[in-house]
Amino acid sequence: MSNSGSTTQVYNSTYRHGVDEKRRIQIPSMWRPSEPGIQLTLIVWPQRAEGSCLRVLPPKEMAELMADLDAMSNDDGRKTILKRIIGSESTQVTLDKAGRICVPEEMATAAGIKDEAVLVGMLDRFEIWNPALHEKVKAADMVLASEAFKRME
Repeated sequence: MSNSGSTTQVYNSTYRHGVDEKRRIQIPSMWRPSEPGIQLTLIVWPQRAEGSCLRVLPPKEMAELMADLDAMSNDDGRKTILKRIIGSESTQVTLDKAGRICVPEEMATAAGIKDEAVLVGMLDRFEIWNPALHEKVKAADMVLASEAFKRME
C-alpha cells in the first residue's frame, strides 16, 4: 500500500486465518509493511469486558502511543500503570518471508488464540482476536454503532 512512506498504511476488512503449531499467523498482503524488517508492536489489550485481544501497532502508531504516555503528567498514577502494563505486555515482531508473525505463547494464551484467529482492521492499526470473543465484541459494537456514527455526521 505504501511506496517509500509517502502514503499511509490502511488496515481495513476482517480476515480469518489458521494459526499453526508455532503460533504463526498470516498477515494479509495489503497489511504488510512495504519494506522488509519493519517491526510491528503486539500488545495484549485488556480493554474489553468480552476479553483481551492483541492490538498490533505499526511504528508510527507505537511512536504516537509512547508520545501520548509521555505527555501525561508524572503526578498521574495512571501513567506509571499504563507504561508498566503496556511495556510488560508487548513485544516487537517482524514478518517472516511468508508474511507471517509469530505470537509469543504467553500473549496467545492471554488473548485466547489457539488454532484460528480473526484479524480486524482498525484503519490505523489492527487487532487479532479469538474468533468466539470477536463475535461477542462485534455484537456489543453493533449495539453502540448508531450512537457512534452520529459523531460522523
